[in-house]
Amino acid sequence: MESVILAASECDVSEEIICAPKDVLELFFFEDALFTIGGFNFTRTVFLIFLAMFIVLGLLYFGLRKGEKVPSKFAAAIESLVTFVKEDIAIGIIGPEGVKYAPYLLAVFMFVIVGNLFEVTPLINFPITSRMAIPLFISLVTWVIFVFVGFKKNGISYLTGLIWPKSVPIALRWLVGIIEFVSTFLLRPVTLAVRLFANLVAGHLMLTLLLASGWIFISSVGDIGARAIIGLPWFVFGLGIYLFEIVVAVLQAYIITLLSAVYVQTSVHPEH
Repeated sequence: MESVILAASECDVSEEIICAPKDVLELFFFEDALFTIGGFNFTRTVFLIFLAMFIVLGLLYFGLRKGEKVPSKFAAAIESLVTFVKEDIAIGIIGPEGVKYAPYLLAVFMFVIVGNLFEVTPLINFPITSRMAIPLFISLVTWVIFVFVGFKKNGISYLTGLIWPKSVPIALRWLVGIIEFVSTFLLRPVTLAVRLFANLVAGHLMLTLLLASGWIFISSVGDIGARAIIGLPWFVFGLGIYLFEIVVAVLQAYIITLLSAVYVQTSVHPEH
């Protein structure tokens, strides 16, 4: 809660009902370096990105390593997660060829879900996916993969099939072709990134403002008396949003992984 409370620590509880920072960007930008290595500044955001990476590596290493005849509950959970991404998303969406894309989809799912859950992790309270650079980078990698696969498997027909779709009445082919071209080559990476980014930004703002407002009012009971009760419903509502954001964190990780698989599938089987 520390970082959440600090976001509104200058709130005047005698005048404000909701305590908000003067600039909401304060909730997302951490420019002060924690330490520097070779001229590279490790800010809080950079540190959390590396932390998410090591958490994912640790989960997969300790969950999938062999050595026990009867896997532990932890190992069984990780194996189930890997099987879910491989069977239900990679193969289920792309088809038999989806096996080769399963490692990438698993990496996306694991990294995004850990990064999302940082939002509800005590003493962190910051989802790294609420920084546009991260979901945009993931989306661009996905875009490069499905465009490369599209041309590799289908040659120039991948492009001509988009621009002049033969399954559409000839009078509408030019219009549908323009829409498909813009959607595939321009909009997909942006919309994929914004979908994840916007949901996590909204959740981060809601949690910060509600929990910070509630806590500051409750803790100021000695100064404002009975008015401190205003903070109780804000804090309770914030806790409700807190639980809801756990569901959102998992759901958004699933959605970006699923859509990545769908985009690859449209390149592997453009006729569908």
